[in-house]
This record gives sequence, structure tokens and C-alpha cells, in this order.
Amino acid sequence: MTDTPGAAPHAPTVPAVELSGVGRTFETRGQRRRVLRDVSLRIPARSIVAIIGASGSGKSTLLRLIGGLGKPSDGTVSIDGTPVVAYDRRCAFAFQEPRLLPWRTVERNVAYGLPRSQDREAGARRVRELLGLVGLADFAGHRPRQISGGMAQRTSLARALARTPRVLLLDEPFGALDALTRLRMHDLLLDVHAAEPTTVVFVTHDVDEALVLADTIVVLGHDESSDEPGATILRTVSPEQPRPRDHAHPEFVALRHELLAALGVHLHSEI
Repeated sequence: MTDTPGAAPHAPTVPAVELSGVGRTFETRGQRRRVLRDVSLRIPARSIVAIIGASGSGKSTLLRLIGGLGKPSDGTVSIDGTPVVAYDRRCAFAFQEPRLLPWRTVERNVAYGLPRSQDREAGARRVRELLGLVGLADFAGHRPRQISGGMAQRTSLARALARTPRVLLLDEPFGALDALTRLRMHDLLLDVHAAEPTTVVFVTHDVDEALVLADTIVVLGHDESSDEPGATILRTVSPEQPRPRDHAHPEFVALRHELLAALGVHLHSEI
């Protein structure tokens, strides 16, 4: 267990992503609402980082700031030491809804994520490689209405990986899936991460999902010891248990209690 932001076992020391004093304030009809304040975090290259927190704690806002889909009101975000100032093509997003184009086949939806400058033949090879990686090679010619929700989410993941992003940003990517499909997607994400040279940052409400997948888990929330508005990092933990992680392992159980307590949920016993 550790409270060192961004630490990940055996990860490179140079961060792929660095946030320094990041804050975000929204203005609506003359009203100011501070969502995030003083968020500082170093995310090592090729690590998996989970962001958890209560609804409205700014998790998705933080993810969007990393990818340049919004600008911080305070502080800086950088990737490989270069500031993020607008939508950053070193990043790719996948969301809870697959957002596939219904008139395109699975293969063509994945190809939509390729860089515009990609050579056609090389692009076709990349698409075939990704379809094989996510287990959809036999469904390349199917349209979204002809595949399951889990397959659609795998297609979305392959599309996000099409241009080999430096940072893969996932916003509740498995939240709409049934329990069994969700478990299969966990295994798939770990397989993809092992095969692809990318850093993964994902938002989830599920503490167990964070513990199963992440090298580092970041808890966002309001600091009760401060009168300042806006969520900040309450704590980070980095499981020492190697993957695949056993839910019954003492460290897993202890970290689960610790993270739930940080979210304001106190369990008297394991169910």
C-alpha cells in the first residue's frame, strides 16, 4: 500500500502523463462552479491507472483534460514533457457507449480510427491485427446491429487503438455490460495492454474493477479538512499483488476496505 501519486511497480520513471496543480472551473449564466482543484499526478509510461470517486467528483472532467478535450483553469497537463493545449492526437478515447457508426462494418469502424496519413496497405494490416487481438476477426463484415454489446465495446477499443496512441483514455468503458461480459473485457484489456505500447487511464465507479486492473488507483473527492471547493486527490494506492489478482487475497480485501472508506463507505465485514 502506498500514498505516492502515480507509483506503479516496475514502471519506467519517466512519466507518460503529468498533471501539475490542475484545476477546472465552469461558468454557467454568471455562476462559477469549481469541479477540480490542485490535482497533481505523475503517470508512468505503460502503466494502468484507475480514477475512482463519487458521482460528480470530476473523474470524467479530469480524463478529458488529459486528452485535451477541455482546458484546465489552473495548472498544466503534459504528455512526455510536452504541454497538452488542445485535443491531443497522442491520446485516444473509448466511452461507455461504443459510439459505432451503424452503416459501417466492424472492420470499417476500426479503420475509422486510423491516422489520416496511414498507408492503405499498412492500415489494412493494422486493422486485421487489432481485430485478431480483440477476437473479432470472424466478425469483420458484420454491422453494429448484428453483434452483441460486448463485441461492440471490443470494436470501440480496437478503433481507439488503431493509431497506436501513447495514452488510452477509457471513461466507464465496461459500465453498461453484464457481469460476465465485463469480466471477459477485464481479461481483454490486460491482454491488449500487454501487447500494445500504451499507457491506460480509466474511470470507473467499481472499486473491485480498479483493484483487478490497475497498477495505481487514484481517489478523487472533496477534502473535508479544507474549505476550498472542488475535488482533489484524496489518496492513491498501488497494489503489490501481481495480476491476476485474487479477490480473497488479504491485500485485495484490505485495499478494498481502504478505498471504500476513502469514498465514505465503511464495511463491518466481508460479504
